[in-house]
Amino acid sequence: AMSEEVLRQFEQLPANLANHLLVTILPLFLGVFISLPLAVLAVRDKRLRYPIMTVVSVIQTIPSLALLALMVPFLVLVNTALAGLGVQVSELGFYPTVIALTLYSILPILRNTVTGILDVDPVMKQAARGVGMTPFQSLMKVELPLAMPVIVAGIRTATVWTVGIATLATPVGQRCLGNYIFEGLHTRNWVAVLFGCVSAAILAVLLDMLVGLLQTATEERRPKLGIIAGSILTALFLGGLVSPTIVRFLSRPDTPILASGEKQDEGPAIRKVVVGSKSFTEQYILADLITNRLKEAGFEVQEKESLGSTVIFDALSNGEVDCYVDYSGTIWANYMKRDDVPPSWRVLAEMQHWLASEHNIRSLGTLGFENAYALAMRRDQAEKLGIRTISDLAHHAGSLRLGGDLEFFNRPEWRDLKAAYGLSFAEKTSFAATFMYEAIQQDEVDVVSAFTTDGRIAAYELLVLEDDRGAIPPYDALILLSPRVADSKRLTETLEPLVDGIDADTMRQANFRVDRESDKKTVGQAAEWLSQRLPD
Repeated sequence: AMSEEVLRQFEQLPANLANHLLVTILPLFLGVFISLPLAVLAVRDKRLRYPIMTVVSVIQTIPSLALLALMVPFLVLVNTALAGLGVQVSELGFYPTVIALTLYSILPILRNTVTGILDVDPVMKQAARGVGMTPFQSLMKVELPLAMPVIVAGIRTATVWTVGIATLATPVGQRCLGNYIFEGLHTRNWVAVLFGCVSAAILAVLLDMLVGLLQTATEERRPKLGIIAGSILTALFLGGLVSPTIVRFLSRPDTPILASGEKQDEGPAIRKVVVGSKSFTEQYILADLITNRLKEAGFEVQEKESLGSTVIFDALSNGEVDCYVDYSGTIWANYMKRDDVPPSWRVLAEMQHWLASEHNIRSLGTLGFENAYALAMRRDQAEKLGIRTISDLAHHAGSLRLGGDLEFFNRPEWRDLKAAYGLSFAEKTSFAATFMYEAIQQDEVDVVSAFTTDGRIAAYELLVLEDDRGAIPPYDALILLSPRVADSKRLTETLEPLVDGIDADTMRQANFRVDRESDKKTVGQAAEWLSQRLPD
C-alpha cells in the first residue's frame, strides 16, 4: 500500500514541479531586474536610500501566506481600474503568486547589492575617476564587478526563500509542490506531506548549488565556471517558463474533448471545466467525484484545490472556477450577510435567487446531505458535566477550552453562537481541521467546532451538542456553476445525477475512509466508493 501511494504521488510530480519551477524562476528573475536599479538609486542618492530600504523591509515583515492572499483583492482592484480598457488579469493562481514572490525576493538581493557597492574599496573608485571614467562607467566596470560576489550571495538567499514560500501558493489557486502538503495535511496523508517537503527541499538545494557555482565563479574570477553556471541557470529559466505548457500537452486526455457536440439550443459548447475545492476532506472527495464524471463525459478538467471559502466563491463569480460544492449556510451568512435563521427551504430559495440575480451563478441543486458547523465534546466529559445542548455548555464555558478550525473564529457562525448563547470560553485556539480532532482526543481542548458529516465524530466518541436556540443556519451541500457554464445542457446533464444522490451517513462514511488511521483510503478511492453508491 505504501509503494502504491508513493507511485500515486510520483504521477502528480511532473505537473506540480513544473508549475512550482515556473513560479520560482520568474519571480527571481523579476526580483533581480527590479532590485539592481533600485540598489543603484539607493547608493547614488542618500536621500532615497532609507525610504527604499524601509519600504522593502516592511514588505518582508508581512507573513508570506498573508501577502499571497492580499494579492487577490489587489488584483480585483486592478481589474476594476482596467475594466474600461477591456483588460483583465486572472485574480487567482499565477499572477498573485508571481507578484507576491517577486516582492519577497527583492529584499535580500537589494540589501546585498547596496552593501556590496558601498563596501567597494574607495581607492578603486578613486582610481576609476582618475583614469577619466564617468560615474556610470565606474559603476559598470568597477563597482558592480567587485560587488558581484555579495550580490550573487543575495540572489542565493532569495532563491531558497522563494522555493520555500512558493509552496504556500496553493490556497490562492496556484498549482505547485504545496498541493502535496495542503492536501496531505487535511487528509492525514503523511506520505503526500513528506513528498511535497522533500521535493521542495531538493529543488531548493539544486538551485542553491547552481547559484553557488555562479558565486564561486565571481569570487575566484573563473569566467569559464561562470559561463557554465550562467548557461545552466538560463536554460533552467527558459525551461521553467515552458515546462507547465509541455506537461499539460503531454498529459492531455485521450478521450475526445467536446468541440461542437452541443447544439446551439443546448447552450454553449464547453470544452474545459475548472473544478474547485476548499481545504478539507469532504471537499477533496466531492471535487474528485465531479471531476471523474466530467472526464467520463468527455470534458477536459482542471482542478484547483485547497482554496479558501471567499477565494473560491469569488473565483466562481468571475469564471476562474466553473464548478464546486458549497454549503447554503456559508453563502447565507458569509456572502449574503444574513443573520436570521429561517427554515432550510426558504434559505435555499432566497439563496438561489440571490446567486442568480447578483452573480449569475447557478445552483444545480443540493446533493442530499447537510454538513453544518456544530460544537462537539468528548462524550464522557459531556456526560460527566451534564451537557447535551449548547445552552448547557454556556453554563460551563468559562472553565473550558474551545478549539476551532482555521476559519471558525472569523465566521458569522461563531459571532451568532456567542450572541445567542453568551458563550465565553477560558481559551480559544485555532487548528487545521486534522489537528483539531487530535487536540480534543488528547485533551488539549474540551470543545471543538466539528462538522456534522465528519466521520471522526463517531471514531473519537464525540457528542454533537444540540443547537437548541437555532443559531446556526442550515448547511445543505449544493453544486454551484459559474456564469460561463451555467447554461451548458451537456454539463448539467452530466452532474444532475449527483443531485439528492448522497445522504449524510454515506458522506460521513466516505469522509472517514480517508480520515481514519487504520485501513486508510485515498481521496480517489473514497470518491470511487461514493460513486458506486449513487442511485442509478
